Amino acid sequence: MASTPQVRHYTVDAESAGQRLDNFLLRELKGVPKTHVYRIIRSGEVRVNKGRAQADTRLQADDLIRVPPIRLSEKIEVKQENPAPAREFPVLFEDAAFMAINKPAGIAVHGGSGVSFGVIEQLRRARPGLPLLELVHRLDRETSGILLVAKKRSALKALQDQFRERETAKTYLALVKGAWPVNKKVIDQPLHKYLLPDGERRVRVTHADDPDGMRSITLVKVLGQVRPPADWSAGPPPVLSLLAVTIKTGRTHQIRVHLASAGHPIAGDDKYGDFDLNRALQRNGLKRMFLHAWQLGVTHPVSQSALQLQADLPPELKDWGSVADFFV
Repeated sequence: MASTPQVRHYTVDAESAGQRLDNFLLRELKGVPKTHVYRIIRSGEVRVNKGRAQADTRLQADDLIRVPPIRLSEKIEVKQENPAPAREFPVLFEDAAFMAINKPAGIAVHGGSGVSFGVIEQLRRARPGLPLLELVHRLDRETSGILLVAKKRSALKALQDQFRERETAKTYLALVKGAWPVNKKVIDQPLHKYLLPDGERRVRVTHADDPDGMRSITLVKVLGQVRPPADWSAGPPPVLSLLAVTIKTGRTHQIRVHLASAGHPIAGDDKYGDFDLNRALQRNGLKRMFLHAWQLGVTHPVSQSALQLQADLPPELKDWGSVADFFV
């Protein structure tokens, strides 16, 4: 007869300090479905120092974590869950401390919230000999480009500290609706996260006095206007601008919301975009959101040397319309 599941308690050690709560639990609760881990966090059943916490809560050494009993039905679900397939991704940089990969669009960085697995689970399957592989930061599922993965706990903490202290230089390429004003170079507007009735996460621009607003700064440089394909077949060709967008703060959906709030949504954005334009773009070959994590400047966590990483545009973006003219 199976024993009754018990409440679990964990004390965060020094090596795990700075790690996100979800990553800590996914490591400790081996075999528990990721969807269930995120469910018990969202419901408040997981407690950190006796209080509710979010999936992205950063843990500190000696934090006390309480995890509710994992029931038998959930253990059965574990056996039915399909394991992540092993998969390698294009490597931009790699050494003993961390690696930088070029993430394709359409794949989440990790499993959870209805996604069985993501980049990190596939990498772990592809490299079973590595004792640790952890995401340093996040990219939206439909965003392609540079993604850092730590191979040592010390590198994870050092790199995450750089992101937290805004010491990294992150530049994205975005194709947006309309002609972006060349003199509009800075967007400094706080962002507010909220949930739709179905539980899906959204973000909106808010006012400076909003207690839940987070200051968010985006810098914009106009690279030029992009001509749609010569055989454009959905009415008059739209005016589109290619932007190099640098974020000084890494908020959820920051670029997407800031650009849309300025009246220039990203081409193909299915959450904050112009849906009529998106349909026309799809009919003319642009099948995904045009947002790509292009360049990233970081300090190496061991050597302390400056690294400038770059991920070239994938063919489905570079070969669309006149985009390639900007990268000859």
